[in-house]
Amino acid sequence: MNITYNFKGQVALVTGAASGMGFATARAFAHAGAAVTLADISEDALQKAVEEIKSLGVNAIGVLCDVSDEAQVAAMVERTVATFGRLDAAFNNAGIQVPSSEVADQSAADYDRVNGVNLRGVWACMKHELQQMRKQGSGAIVNCSSIGGLVGRALLAAYHGSKHGVIGLTRSAALEYAARGIRVNAVCPGTIDTPMVSRMLETGMLAIDDLLRDLPMKRLGRGEEIADAVLWLCSPGSTFVTGQALAIDGGFTAQ
Repeated sequence: MNITYNFKGQVALVTGAASGMGFATARAFAHAGAAVTLADISEDALQKAVEEIKSLGVNAIGVLCDVSDEAQVAAMVERTVATFGRLDAAFNNAGIQVPSSEVADQSAADYDRVNGVNLRGVWACMKHELQQMRKQGSGAIVNCSSIGGLVGRALLAAYHGSKHGVIGLTRSAALEYAARGIRVNAVCPGTIDTPMVSRMLETGMLAIDDLLRDLPMKRLGRGEEIADAVLWLCSPGSTFVTGQALAIDGGFTAQ
């Protein structure tokens, strides 16, 4: 992290936390002194991530959670509060991609799967996080949308539709809780060097030459750059910011 934050005495929850942007954000919260719940569907990767976070000298727990299952989401939040006593910050980051396809050829199974995680999962996480934050009268939530929530792209309509939906959820929830001490924002990462992007490059869904040609900064983003933005949105430095969708994309959407 390039910026110093102080989250001592606070509790953060991060989904999709075993790798990529999620792990970078969980680690950033830990460096800033927060107790952290890391949630993911990959048990082995989650265990390793939790061990690394604990090595920083902070309290951390790992929770296996498929965010498309509301019962698992409720249990995740309940365990966080039972362990740490409260919930101050949440980064609803878990997300998936499905094979590229023309809309006319997209399977209902793929459409439902990407929306089940990317959109319904964010809704379920917000629902249960907000129940706890409403009791406290405080909290900050950051949802992970994407530049795919700001623009369209051929052959990725289902994914982009889910990410547009995240912004709608974010703005509406922000209005509901703006006067109650709870802020809700979204980050819209561009192409970040994560395992998901690596898989998309390997399978031909993305081409590195095309990516770099279209990126004004001529490089992929880093997970730590997303983490910096999430911590800012959860910090006292952004107390008058809510209902926003912050593009972190190396200038892509400025074109």
